[in-house]
Amino acid sequence: MILFPNAKINIGLNITERRPDGYHNLETIFYPINIKDALEVVAGEELSFTSSGLDIPGRVEDNLCIKGYHMLKKDYPHLPPVKIHLHKNIPIGAGLGGGSADAAFFIKLMNQQFKLGLSVDDMTNYARKLGADCAFFIESKPVFAFEKGDEFETIRLDLSKYKIVLVMPDVHISTAEAFGGIKPAMPKDSLLELIAEPITEWRKLIKNDFENTIFKNHVEIRGVKASLYEAGAIYASMSGSGASVFGIFEQTPDLSFLEAENEVFYDV
Repeated sequence: MILFPNAKINIGLNITERRPDGYHNLETIFYPINIKDALEVVAGEELSFTSSGLDIPGRVEDNLCIKGYHMLKKDYPHLPPVKIHLHKNIPIGAGLGGGSADAAFFIKLMNQQFKLGLSVDDMTNYARKLGADCAFFIESKPVFAFEKGDEFETIRLDLSKYKIVLVMPDVHISTAEAFGGIKPAMPKDSLLELIAEPITEWRKLIKNDFENTIFKNHVEIRGVKASLYEAGAIYASMSGSGASVFGIFEQTPDLSFLEAENEVFYDV
């Protein structure tokens, strides 16, 4: 059985406070986009994980799909070993949630294939155990996310009449670097209120807290955002902790001038 995990973008991101457990509380808007991986799971003689497409860093045993299998196996001992194959297309280290999406879709796939009878709430709770934003991908619909990014309030946000373009510079942003310059603070106005404003006002109202530090350290990312506005974007922002930057346009723009040094995904 095969499913196609999708990426997400963050529209706004406020780091509101540091938690006693070392995580940070935040608020953001998660919006699904159509850049996708392909995930296949079949019963096998032993648990295995293989991949194609983009190279996946780290040890296989640390992959969230493998961790997800062991998590489910504890509660469902009858589960057979499985062969997992992931074709990786969602850029890694881009603030797009690709690894989290793969983990969430793995839970959904296991539920379907082995008839575990898990509800959406059950799958969401399992996903929360694997990572802060994994739970979003169980339903993959626009939400206002808060706490660690794993508590949600559904919002009415439809950007289908616009063209979303994603630009991925050849830059890696570590978690330590992203949070190194953050000073948590409650925003004057909540994103839940600001996202209801006309999209033409977002440029003035909605920000990503990570941009201040990352733009100082990586002028090329700052330059991509500026280029998207110069090309006519209504709104542009870095997604998550970067390094990807997206622009929302009324019509598909010509960004060929960015393609020499960046990967560009149109109409996502």
